[in-house]
Amino acid sequence: MSFQWPLALLALAVLPVAALLYVRRDRRRAERASPFTTPALLPNLVTHSPGRRRHVPFVVLLVALAALVVGAARPHAAVTTRSEEATVILAVDVSRSMAAMDVRPTRLAAARAAAIAFLDKVPERYRVGVVGFASRATPALPPTADRSLARTALRSLRPGLGTALGDAVDLSARLGRRARSRDGKVPPTAVLLISDGANEGGRVSPGAAARRARRLHVPVYTVVVGTPNGEVRRPLPGGATEIVRVPPRPATLRTVARMTGGRSFTAPNDARLREVYEGLGSRLAHRTTKREVTDVFAAGSGALLLVAGSLSTLWFRRLP
Repeated sequence: MSFQWPLALLALAVLPVAALLYVRRDRRRAERASPFTTPALLPNLVTHSPGRRRHVPFVVLLVALAALVVGAARPHAAVTTRSEEATVILAVDVSRSMAAMDVRPTRLAAARAAAIAFLDKVPERYRVGVVGFASRATPALPPTADRSLARTALRSLRPGLGTALGDAVDLSARLGRRARSRDGKVPPTAVLLISDGANEGGRVSPGAAARRARRLHVPVYTVVVGTPNGEVRRPLPGGATEIVRVPPRPATLRTVARMTGGRSFTAPNDARLREVYEGLGSRLAHRTTKREVTDVFAAGSGALLLVAGSLSTLWFRRLP
């Protein structure tokens, strides 16, 4: 919680002073009355004593005053609401290493299947774009609300060479910010990038692309797919086959996610990959905004003042 006028909270220092004065006054009243009464006769004069109940109205009053002071400081709280419109760019690595079969049937096929399942988790009014990247990043589909086109674009992705990770982040962020909502404004945009993490080639470095995405207020959520045992087979002249180890390299993807305000996930198998996509679909369906909650504290303070006054009047025929 943040406050527009935090200096107003200094008034809270008055409340402990008021409580101390109340305690001193209560003790003095008992001391002043003792010379004029005989303790043994009190049960005959007073049928019952309010005991600690007599302090309840004053405590409620203090809480009401505290709420009033906090309200005067103009508090703002983070409120999670469901997003009506947004743009999500699915950036999928189609480099040669994504042909590894450590995630069944292959890394790329598992990523494609999970991305298609992800489409069912985001609201229908969301626009979804698709970017494939190998030696260069290519827009396979501009942002659209047509889910059938998005599925077709994902199924059309084919393996290539190289991994222009920075180009993919840069293109995805710019592509998402070109979309417009019905009122002409740029809706919230996020990039969901899935890759095994290696960066090879490209015109823009991942760090520079992440800084650009951050300036555009586009968080990048990254999913690292693959296991340390991943490998691909490459045919050589003469009929021989070369086996190349392609373990995932999550460090770059984690850095990109951290720099842009997103999150990084690891998906060592197809089940985990689907779980990550489903969770992100729910996460992107909501957004957190700052809202002033002065009215809540003001209403609460007013209600507590009424409670304090009512209790004091009903129990003791006086106001606190």
